[in-house]
Amino acid sequence: MKLKNDFKYAMVVPTSMGVRITPENGQPVHSSDTFKMQATSAETNVASISSYLGLPVKVLTTFVKDSPIAQFIKSNLRNRHMDYEGMEVEQGGPWGYRHQFNIADSGFGGRGPRVHNDRAGEIGRTLNAKNFDLERIFGQEGAGVLHLSGLIAALSPETGNFCLEVARAAKKHGTIISFDLNYRASFWKDRQKELRDIFIEIASVSDVLIGNEEDYQLCLGIEGPEAGGKEIADKIDNFKEMIMRVKQTFPNASVFATTLRQVISANEHLWGAIMLEGNNWEVIEPRPIRVLDRIGGGDGFVGGLLYGIIKGWEPQKWIQFGWASGALATTFLTDYAQPADEEMIWSLWSGNARVKR
Repeated sequence: MKLKNDFKYAMVVPTSMGVRITPENGQPVHSSDTFKMQATSAETNVASISSYLGLPVKVLTTFVKDSPIAQFIKSNLRNRHMDYEGMEVEQGGPWGYRHQFNIADSGFGGRGPRVHNDRAGEIGRTLNAKNFDLERIFGQEGAGVLHLSGLIAALSPETGNFCLEVARAAKKHGTIISFDLNYRASFWKDRQKELRDIFIEIASVSDVLIGNEEDYQLCLGIEGPEAGGKEIADKIDNFKEMIMRVKQTFPNASVFATTLRQVISANEHLWGAIMLEGNNWEVIEPRPIRVLDRIGGGDGFVGGLLYGIIKGWEPQKWIQFGWASGALATTFLTDYAQPADEEMIWSLWSGNARVKR
């Protein structure tokens, strides 16, 4: 796996942007009357690590024309130092297209977070490769890493093909392809064969494959440990065996990674990670982290790992930085981490929470 020498964008992320609505003060949705709204997507959560640390990022998406929510999202992407491009699609009336709503509380103590996805009429389901000049993006401008997510690949038959065509264009021009499987049962209902075929084809051209035990088993059909995160530290050998089966099935990939998360309470997790790079294992045994809001932690891990690859660090630092970036994301009320600098992330890795004056 070799990073291109010349590119305009360190990372390109296709995504479907939406908004998250969260009750204030950690309260449940059903009993709240005051909410905070933020722009969000799993893929831009990943890219935020690079964009906040000064690397150029481009977002490929689509917007509802003349929508105030679209305007809100564009302003947010600019604030996160991200370029974007995408079609402006007519709403088509009150029952037409819109940006998806993710209604989620943060949980507290023994009460876990609850997430309600409201995605009817989601504009991201119209993503189509014909609406992007992929030769310009990957051939003329150039990209170091293309990061794809199973959330986008599974949105609709159109978006699955979109992800495949984007991956093929990136591969043609030597861009590293990262694929986070991101299985969601509600997306896969009654579509198992269709989506597994798409996911296997994307995985076959990917350089970096990321997923938890559920993702690898349900998306790619690879046998693995029981899902659920109980006594996770005792299952590391089982995770390694699963990853080896993934490597045998997808030999073109060079890096395989998974996070290890055991939930003690909504505000305390055991957080670890495993990575196979070539024939070399890197394991971070689960250790306690404090959690303000868990959503986006896994995306932060991926973002930190990819940042390390782009920066040309040694592989051991990829997973360490990824672990710490994911832990950092859980200390923000936004779904994405907003690191001030690399030191903020490395301090979390070293366990140094002393005041910096």
